[in-house]
Amino acid sequence: MKVDFQYSTDFLTMNVPILSHTCMHLLCKEGEGSFVFNEKCYHIAKNDLVVMPNPTRAKNLAAAPGMMVEWFAADNKFLQGLLPSNNYSIGGSISLNQNPVIKVDDRQAEILLEDLHRLRDRLDDRHLLFYREMMGSLCLTMMYDIFELHARRDATDTHSDRTAIIVRQLTDMLATGISRTEREVSYYAERLHVSPKYLSATVKRVTGHSVSSFIDRHTVPILKKYLDDERLSLTQIADYMNFSSLSYFSRYCTKHLGQSPSEYRRSLQPKVI
Repeated sequence: MKVDFQYSTDFLTMNVPILSHTCMHLLCKEGEGSFVFNEKCYHIAKNDLVVMPNPTRAKNLAAAPGMMVEWFAADNKFLQGLLPSNNYSIGGSISLNQNPVIKVDDRQAEILLEDLHRLRDRLDDRHLLFYREMMGSLCLTMMYDIFELHARRDATDTHSDRTAIIVRQLTDMLATGISRTEREVSYYAERLHVSPKYLSATVKRVTGHSVSSFIDRHTVPILKKYLDDERLSLTQIADYMNFSSLSYFSRYCTKHLGQSPSEYRRSLQPKVI
């Protein structure tokens, strides 16, 4: 069973299989525990925040008596769709994959708990017409609070090894909007003077995500912007974005938006209640 949102206070269930498509946001409130991630053991205690895409990658979970946590997990694609393509979140994947634990102070922990509780308290309001939009707004608030903490940690960290530099160069290229017309891994590998195989392996190892996922995360907001402009025909958009055919363009929309271009545009029309 696939879940969109999940809240819990059970540390030992943070890596259950049904959460494989989610991003985990966990705050330790009391006590201590540990887990293994990317073959490295992490010890967490009070006021440690864990942010981990695909928490099933966490192994050997252990909790000392008295450990108290709260966590919220949300569908990764849903979260990615909430943010601008050039947001800090994309580059931040590098350091989070290398170290998913962020130390926060008491006031920061209090703010994060407020974020978690707002999400927890609205979790069961699925009967609302705009449930996903409401949850998206609450998720976005939490994510920006976390980005603030993460960015401050990153400001004191350095990632100077060649693999991290290549990933940074890739994200810098994508931030220019080049994926509007260039969506092949081979294009970026050539620009970075490495093989597609090396680029794919490096990005996966450093960030935990594929090159294609990074390309798509930058491309989808561009696609939505064009579709939102009713002055543009679907044929014009397909041409602007360098799709080889209208049918390929339609398949890309369906894959990444869950709807065909025409269906997506119809969804933008005011709902009759």
